[in-house]
Formats: sequence, structure tokens, C-alpha cells
Amino acid sequence: MKIGQVAEQAGVSVDTVRFYERRGVLPAAQRRPSGYRMFAPDAVDRIRMAKALQDLGFTLDEIVDALHSHGTCETERWRLEAVVDRLDAKIAELRHARRNAMKTLQDCRSGQCGLTPPENRT
Repeated sequence: MKIGQVAEQAGVSVDTVRFYERRGVLPAAQRRPSGYRMFAPDAVDRIRMAKALQDLGFTLDEIVDALHSHGTCETERWRLEAVVDRLDAKIAELRHARRNAMKTLQDCRSGQCGLTPPENRT
């Protein structure tokens, strides 16, 4: 398959296909004598899987590792558990930041804004 066909069927841009090839999500495409890339038929499925893993919160490196592991759901569950742990930590960080922002907003509304220098406070 040509790169444009892969991109269209996978619902991504041609640049994304090239990027995925460079990063190892896709194996290197064969080249025609003209220099055009020719991808294996499973390239579309690999891109769709990569996008699904990305939607779950996997990093690109984790996606590449998972796609190359050829494991089963049983042997690969730990990857998803690590993603959930990372997401939980990020959610906790965001909640903490939100609490701080809300406190600062309340302070600003009461005239005690900590976002401006003391001489500019009203």
C-alpha cells in the first residue's frame, strides 16, 4: 500500500505515517525503484492500535514496546496498570493545582490577590 492509502484508511495524516515509521510503530516500508514507500497491509491495523493505546494514555515509547512484544493480554496487563498508576498520579497533581488556583482566585476576589505586586493591588 502507498503511504497515502495507509494514511487515509487509518484516519491519520501522511506525516503521522512517516513519524510512526521513524519511531518504530511501523516497520520500515519497502521502497519502489521510484523511491515511493510501500507498506504491508497490516500497517493500517498497527496505526489504529497505536492510536487506541494513545487514547488509553500510553506514551509513544510504551506503544512501540507493546506493539513489538507480541504478548497476550495476560502478559501485557502490567503495561496498562502502569498507565493507570501514572494517570492517577497526574489526576492527583491536577487536583492539587486546581485547589491552589481556586484558593488564589478566592483571594483575588476578596482583594488579597497574590498574582500582582503589592503596589498594584486594589
